Amino acid sequence: MTTTQKPGLRPANPHFSSGPCAKRPGWSPAALENAALGRSHRAKIGKAKLEQAIDLTREVLEVPADYRIGIVPASDTGAIEMALWSLLGERGVDMVAWESFGEGWVTDVVKQLRLADVRVIRAPYGELPDLGGIDFDRDVVFTWNGTTSGVRVPNGGFIPADRKGLTICDATSAAFAQKLDFAKLDVVTFSWQKALGGEGAHGMLILSPRAVARLESYKPAWPLPKIFRLTSNGKLIEGIFKGETINTPSMLCVEDYIDALEWAQSIGGLDGLVARADANTRAISDWVAKTPAVEFLASVEETRSNTSVCLRFADPAVAGLDDAGQQAFVKGFVALLEAEKVAYDIAGYRDAPPGLRIWCGATVETADVAALLPWLAWAFATQKATLKAAA
Repeated sequence: MTTTQKPGLRPANPHFSSGPCAKRPGWSPAALENAALGRSHRAKIGKAKLEQAIDLTREVLEVPADYRIGIVPASDTGAIEMALWSLLGERGVDMVAWESFGEGWVTDVVKQLRLADVRVIRAPYGELPDLGGIDFDRDVVFTWNGTTSGVRVPNGGFIPADRKGLTICDATSAAFAQKLDFAKLDVVTFSWQKALGGEGAHGMLILSPRAVARLESYKPAWPLPKIFRLTSNGKLIEGIFKGETINTPSMLCVEDYIDALEWAQSIGGLDGLVARADANTRAISDWVAKTPAVEFLASVEETRSNTSVCLRFADPAVAGLDDAGQQAFVKGFVALLEAEKVAYDIAGYRDAPPGLRIWCGATVETADVAALLPWLAWAFATQKATLKAAA
């Protein structure tokens, strides 16, 4: 990367943020004209919209018919917390973490729930833990796609079909871009603002029959606030999974989610979504292969995310800086791109190693990714020249 001449072509859409993510191509506020605004979510029209969102989720994600799907408050965090606080404690737990959100769930289980029998299986940013070391006779909590590290599990093959414990999977940057093996997953959570570019504050909770059986047979030793309660008198609150949300949802956001799901259907459903994300990531991968100054944070190709693509600078002039120096380089780098209105919010996550994180989910156009790449070369050359002048 040596050029300091600005490229002539800019991305048509500069939104490469990893959440909230880019809206689907062609989106405009007109997509929300049929929202049930000013109506109760418990009225016939409100409940119908919520049921439609659940049904479309099942169709697009190819969720088995006997799995429950519920809309819950507080985004993916709310959904995963409901699962952790409602289901864990019946047996020992293996917590699997290789980036900041997985570490967050470790903190909740170890320091907040304070479960006595917890094993933590970790790997540093850019790597995947030894999945063979997981004991599936225990409950297991893991992220399918490490949003802040760009490392994902390649598939569900590491999970046995005859497991005794439950698998609780935070899939918020994987759903709608990667094939989830639902037969191996008992709890799946995600949020609307990730791979479909929906609006924030709402989460999705998907439960297998095994998870439902646990909810109805096991009562945690700790009190559960109303917002976490999934059972009543020892039985699942079925209404949650039929559009009767625990608290008031935004019907404007519900309409936006429905619009995104209908768009997903129009491009071929899950296969179409995965293909678009793969094409976006392939464009970056081809560029990295011929650009020595950068490299993937995830060193193993099989475990690289096709949504939250994380890069770091391999050029000795940058890689040789201390952490603060690299962070300053990244800050200047992304400021150049934002000033040119070619890329917003692509700095790596605050807890991750200094670098870039470029969202490549299905709502991003491959042509925009391709247009961004020369600008990355320009920003690097410009920022490196600034670094050299300051030396």
